[in-house]
Amino acid sequence: MSCGTAQPCPTAIIDIVTVQTPTPAAAESQPAFSLNDLLIYMAKQEASDLHLKPMRPPLVRIRGKLVPIKTDPLKPTDLEKMLLPILNRPQREKFDTHQSVDFGYGVPGVARFRANLYMQRGTVGAVFRRIPIQILGIDALELPIAIRDLAHIPDGLVLVTGPTGSGKSTTLAAMISDIAEKEPLHIVTIEDPIEFLFIDKVSAISQREVGTDTPNFREALRNAMRQHPDVIMVGEMRDVETMQTVLTASETGHLVFSTLHTNNAAQTIDRIIDAFPVDQHKQIRSQLGLVLRGIISLKLIKTKAGKLTAAVEILKNTPQIAKMIEDGHTKDILEAMESSVGVFRMQSMNQSLIALLVHQKITYEDAMALASDPDDLSLKVRKLFPQIEDRVRGGGDMAPSHSDFSQITELMDIKRLYEEQESQWRQRLADKDEEIENLKRDMEFQAGQFAQQQNQDSSKEDEIARVKADMDRLRADAQAKIAQLQERIKELNQKLMAAGGGGTTPGIKRER
Repeated sequence: MSCGTAQPCPTAIIDIVTVQTPTPAAAESQPAFSLNDLLIYMAKQEASDLHLKPMRPPLVRIRGKLVPIKTDPLKPTDLEKMLLPILNRPQREKFDTHQSVDFGYGVPGVARFRANLYMQRGTVGAVFRRIPIQILGIDALELPIAIRDLAHIPDGLVLVTGPTGSGKSTTLAAMISDIAEKEPLHIVTIEDPIEFLFIDKVSAISQREVGTDTPNFREALRNAMRQHPDVIMVGEMRDVETMQTVLTASETGHLVFSTLHTNNAAQTIDRIIDAFPVDQHKQIRSQLGLVLRGIISLKLIKTKAGKLTAAVEILKNTPQIAKMIEDGHTKDILEAMESSVGVFRMQSMNQSLIALLVHQKITYEDAMALASDPDDLSLKVRKLFPQIEDRVRGGGDMAPSHSDFSQITELMDIKRLYEEQESQWRQRLADKDEEIENLKRDMEFQAGQFAQQQNQDSSKEDEIARVKADMDRLRADAQAKIAQLQERIKELNQKLMAAGGGGTTPGIKRER
C-alpha cells in the first residue's frame, strides 16, 4: 500500500475504525478501535514496535522510524480501558507498585509481542515489540558462521549485546534453535517476559517467565542448577546479583547465554566489571577471563533495498584476550580482534561494515553514519579497497553472510597464499632445474670415470693374462726340468746297481 511517500500509508486502520465505530452514545466511553486491531495492523505493516501514549495517535516504527497512524489522538481514558484489562493480577499488582511492568502478549495467528506498560505524566503509556512466531535460523538471518561456532561450545558464557531493537533476542533465539535442532540437551530459558516460543526438537526446552514461573532472575538461576540443565539462557543481565549468578553458573560446566545493552565487546567487559564494587574488580576480571567464551555485538543498518540487516562484531576469548581482560587492558582488545579474523573469525564492527559495503548491501554514507569511529572506517576502506566504488559496482555476492568480514579476509588470504605458493613453486622449479643440471654433470663425470675404469680394467685383464701365460710357461719349464732330473737320477741309480753287482762301486767304500 502506498500513499505517495516512502512510508506505507496507514489507512487500513481507518477501515477497521469505520467498521467498528461505536454509536455516538458510547463513543466517549470506549476507544474507537481495540488493541488487537492496532497490533494486527502493525504486523501487516511489518512494523517492529507500536507506541501508545496520550494525546497522540498510535505510532508504529517502520524501518527504524516512527510513523503516526492517521486517526484521532488517544485520550488517557482510552488507553486505560485498552491496556489495563490485559494485565493479570500479579502484573497489575506490579504495575501499581512500580508504575511499570513487562509482560508478553499474543494475538493468535498474528504474532507475539513484548510489552512494557508504564506511567508518564500521571497517565498510562505502552510500547509493544513484535516478535515473529517463526524463529529464523542463523543462515536465514545471514549471520557470520562464527556465531554458529559459539552456539555449540560445551560450556562458558556467551553474551549478545547491542542497543535496543538491534536484534539481540532474534539472534539469541536463532542460536538456541540451532542447538535444539542438533544436540540432545536440556535447555532452560529465564526471560522477562517470554518472547519467542520454542518447540522441543532434539533438545528439551523449559521456558520460565519472571513474575509468572519464578519471582526473579536470581532465584530462577539458583533453581536451574537443580534442574540438570546443559544450556541456560538468561534474557538480560540487569543487576549485579544476576551477573554474579551468571558468572558462577558459567564456572560450573554450563553453557550460559545472556544479553546486555552495550555497543561493543570492550564496553561490555567494562560494563560488567564496573557493576561490581571496586574491591571485587580483580576477582571479577579473573573470573570473566576464565568463563567468557564470546561476545556478539549487533547494530541494525538500512540496506539499499530499504530493509534492515545486522552489522556484527564478534569477539572470541582467546588466551591473548583473556590476559587483556585480567590485566585490565580492554583498550587493546579491538586491535587484537581485527588482527585475528583469519585465525579465529573475530571481527570489529567497522570490518563488518566493510563487508556489507563490498557486497553492495549498504551505502557508504549509511556505513559512515553508523560507525562509532568513522575515520577508522574510512582509513580501512581506502587501505583495503582504494577503488571501493568500482569494485562494489562490478562485484556480485561473495559470501552467504554479507556482514561477515572473515569471508573478505579469506579471499585476500587465498590470493596471498596463491601468490606465495606460485613464488615458491617457481623457486622450486628453478632449484630443480639447477639440480637436474648438476645431476647431468655428475652423470657425465661418472660416465667418464666408468669408461676410464673400464679401460683400466681392460689393461689389468691383459696384464693378468700375460702374467698367467708367463706362469704357465714357467710352470711348464719347471716341470720339464723336473722330468729331466728325474730321468737323470734314474739313470744314475741304474748305473750304480749295475756297477756294484753285490760289491761296491769302484772308488766308493761301503760303510758298515
